[in-house]
Amino acid sequence: MQTFSNKNKIINDPVYGFVNINSALLFDLIETPVFQRLRRIKQLGLSNLVYPGALHTRFQHVIGAMSLAVQAVEVLKSKGVNITNEEKDAVCAAVLLHDIGHGPFSHTLEQVLVKNVHHEKLSLAFMQQLNLQFNGKLDKCIQIFTNQYPRKFLHQLVSSQLDMDRLDYLRRDSFYTGVQEGVIGHDRIINMLNVVDDELVIDEKGIYSIEKFLIARRLMYWQVYLHKTVVAAESVLVKIMERASLLASNKVALFASPDFSYFLYHLPGKEEFLNNPEVLKRYSKLDDHDIFSAIKVWCDHDDLVLSDLCKQLRDRELPRIELRNEPFTDNEVQFLKEAVAKDKGISFEEAGYYVFTDSVSNKAYSPDGFNIKVMYKNGNTADIATASDQYNISALALPVTKYFLCYPKIYKLPRFN
Repeated sequence: MQTFSNKNKIINDPVYGFVNINSALLFDLIETPVFQRLRRIKQLGLSNLVYPGALHTRFQHVIGAMSLAVQAVEVLKSKGVNITNEEKDAVCAAVLLHDIGHGPFSHTLEQVLVKNVHHEKLSLAFMQQLNLQFNGKLDKCIQIFTNQYPRKFLHQLVSSQLDMDRLDYLRRDSFYTGVQEGVIGHDRIINMLNVVDDELVIDEKGIYSIEKFLIARRLMYWQVYLHKTVVAAESVLVKIMERASLLASNKVALFASPDFSYFLYHLPGKEEFLNNPEVLKRYSKLDDHDIFSAIKVWCDHDDLVLSDLCKQLRDRELPRIELRNEPFTDNEVQFLKEAVAKDKGISFEEAGYYVFTDSVSNKAYSPDGFNIKVMYKNGNTADIATASDQYNISALALPVTKYFLCYPKIYKLPRFN
């Protein structure tokens, strides 16, 4: 007896309600193992150590972003923009797959597990692999994702200053963290979308919603994504991986899942990563569980530094972190390193795993490239920074950089003249 699979599905999303999957292509993409892996990667890395509810996943995020893309396409079609069903499927598939290249703990380990390969490059590699599996059905999706498709506004729905990715993660991250400053009127923004000269624009009536969107993005960065305790926790995770990689390079035995072990001991380069199917296959099996399972075991490792760092993260005994507008001095860092090295009986170099400094930056709006344009009633357009009567919008285009210093809480940072 021949059976037929029902590919019209409904996902109950806590942010938007019911999300309808009524495209066979989108349904089949969601069902692939490489996509299902996103269920096992948290959207916000270690932010749950500050906001306990922040346990949502990349899977939830991309499903939400795809649902917004569906809404955006329907709004544009209602305003006379001709978008074929094939183009609708392609742009929604591009939004659905835009984060498929993320590794464990999302951005935190992006340049640790895989050197010099941005997650978007990996997303593209996975799309190309899936395109072979789907017999070329993702050709147009890949063109839109890489901005090679003639209709540029479709790419802007995937990647721009006002893409579906940003609209979803601000709304979703606000929902799960409970940080109300991130709440945006995504419905109104989408309903104000339009197209002029092949560019995505916002109707003049939506200008205040865009102002709130940009301000919310700035606030969410400082309150959630770059919260100082989150920065401390994620820095410890990076230090754990650096120490583990050093030990692995010295052939020290480390517990790890087979695929995680491959990356610890093999360290594939950029070209091998993007061109060797075996490397991509192994990467497609990695998720948060591989990393944290290893960390729990490493808590009892013979290496003092590795075990100590792992216990810090496991038990949330995080280092102190101080923020400044200017870099910390060499004298301050050296003083703390020397104190840690003496107290723990480790080398000055090893003390660098406990005392370290770096910087974080926040830029809510980049007017370069695909900027946000407002369309007036007469059909003219202007950049949001010019159109807005809020001085703050222009200020949001300026990057704000803060420097941080992490060190054990038992020490006090001396003040040098």
